[in-house]
Amino acid sequence: MTALTLTPIETAAGRGAIELAGIQKRYADGTVAVDGINLRIASGTYCCLLGPSGCGKTTMLRMIAGHETPTDGEILIDGGNVVGLTPRQRGTAMMFQSYALFPHLSVRDNVAFTLRVRGIGKTERYKEADRVIEQVQLTELAQRLPAQLSGGQQQRVALARAIITRPRVLLLDEPLSALDEFLRLQMRSELRELQRQLGITFIHVTHTQLEAVAVADQVVVMDRGHVVQSDPARTVYAEPRSAYVARFMGGQNVLSGKLESVKDGLATLRGDGGQTFMLHLRGAAHSGHPRLSFSVRRDHVRLTKAAAGSAPPVNAVSGIVRAVEYQGTFVKVTLRVDGSQDKDDLFVAYVEEGDYFASPIGVADRACAAWDTEEVHALAAE
Repeated sequence: MTALTLTPIETAAGRGAIELAGIQKRYADGTVAVDGINLRIASGTYCCLLGPSGCGKTTMLRMIAGHETPTDGEILIDGGNVVGLTPRQRGTAMMFQSYALFPHLSVRDNVAFTLRVRGIGKTERYKEADRVIEQVQLTELAQRLPAQLSGGQQQRVALARAIITRPRVLLLDEPLSALDEFLRLQMRSELRELQRQLGITFIHVTHTQLEAVAVADQVVVMDRGHVVQSDPARTVYAEPRSAYVARFMGGQNVLSGKLESVKDGLATLRGDGGQTFMLHLRGAAHSGHPRLSFSVRRDHVRLTKAAAGSAPPVNAVSGIVRAVEYQGTFVKVTLRVDGSQDKDDLFVAYVEEGDYFASPIGVADRACAAWDTEEVHALAAE
């Protein structure tokens, strides 16, 4: 399939700036799905709500959409409180995970259905449906039924049906989860391009870290009903605020140690296995804590073979290689760190393909993983 080429659409007044002020969702059984969230999403932003199952991201999406009512707090779109308004009144449209297409209706009738419900005449609604169908490059398939379409084509129908209402905010509930890997990669690129061309706010729920980083301007990481970090995608990936975010986003090793000394903002830590770590303390949040955590990116690690019984240098860990996985452009090498009390406490290095095969390290070999002090990112105390 060729890339989507769309023209900007007219939307309702405003462009979809969102502010959540003290939003809470509490159910009758006492369960708190969303707990006092404050969040701003600028107009025209592609925002991903990211987190594990049960963290509250879909509940938050449904409250913005108007399909759930918050127990407390305000939801503002372009400065106006929309709590109590219908999705149509607040200018939102939602694309569901299942696409929710009518199996007995053609592509054209599926796309036009919302306008039919709103009482738009047949001639006008089909004219508008044909325009949107052309935008998503499905004109030749307009008379087909959903069962006659591929997964990617069905998703385009669902997108066309959502944008035909000219929303200020388009909400997407795990829109890529039903697609195979090839289509998922293609469609996430097309979603990003669609958002750029339409210029409206997209809010996309996912539990897939790489998907969020690939498409989003703003990534909102959630945990147990709270927002734990909201930042540009690169910041969330490269500069996680906490050990939770670092571990959840992947691509980082999280280590900790007892604080031994601080000189000119440079801290020296003692690891559980006797290792010596050094890191720059940035901000008062790290001062005064007897134990500090930090992260090191997996692709910023140097890996070498190590002699049995040898002690690692400063800013390094040693251990036995537990797994080696070829990933194409790099090789993922997993170590069980010496001195670890937790059998699941593993350290991962992403070794550039050429470097690895120039000096391969195999399973059961002893290896040392080292990094520069400048590559260490201090994490907030939890």
